[in-house]
Amino acid sequence: MDKEEIRKYALDLGADVIGFAAAADYTSERTPALTTILPGVQSLVVMGYREIHGANESENVRAGMASRIGGMDFAQANNYQMARFIEKKTKTKAAPVAPSYPLNMEPPVMGMYADVSLRHAAFAAGLGVFGRHNLIINPEYGSQIVFTSILTELPLSSDPPVKDVLCNDCGLCVDNCPGGALAEEGKTDMMKCLKASQPYGVMREIRYFHKFIGATPDEQKALLRDPVLLPLYQAQFIGFQYHCFKCIAVCPACQ
Repeated sequence: MDKEEIRKYALDLGADVIGFAAAADYTSERTPALTTILPGVQSLVVMGYREIHGANESENVRAGMASRIGGMDFAQANNYQMARFIEKKTKTKAAPVAPSYPLNMEPPVMGMYADVSLRHAAFAAGLGVFGRHNLIINPEYGSQIVFTSILTELPLSSDPPVKDVLCNDCGLCVDNCPGGALAEEGKTDMMKCLKASQPYGVMREIRYFHKFIGATPDEQKALLRDPVLLPLYQAQFIGFQYHCFKCIAVCPACQ
């Protein structure tokens, strides 16, 4: 099986872009070795999906959240199908990489770093370059794109890197980040980002229930009417709730 056969299958599944990276060309300091996922890995197949502009730019956070959840479900299903396709056609092993969760929640990682950095995978596969917001900017879709990946035992070469300058250092992503997570160039302060983008995560839940357990009966009644309770409840079955897409929405690249 060659790259073009895989590329056609990916596009037929609904991917907007696809690239290939030799495992040796993938570098990410904070993620584990690819061989911890697939011992015989030789390459990565990276697929990208255009995001919904109207949802990312909407002031209604539920619109953006619904778009992101739908995109992740679609991408995850396609990853599974691509891995099956490669294994069936080539009799080699493949392993789909989660586009988001499940994450490694064990200390010291605690969900802060994925098993594979999809940004670095996309960069190695020639699908874009890093912008000031530390996300990948794609030549066609700009910042409005998310990536997924499949690890394979196929010996596939890396696609040519993007050499165009796609980030103009306008600073809009920095200025519009509500958490101030991009203040230091080349670094995203994850805790500041999570506080703004996932306000109903586990830390908010711990604070709420710690307060509830230590409260008097009258205080507990009041806490049951606290506006934060129902969003916390909803988060239990929705999963990670992204409330902020500012750094993506304001990026002028390929708008």
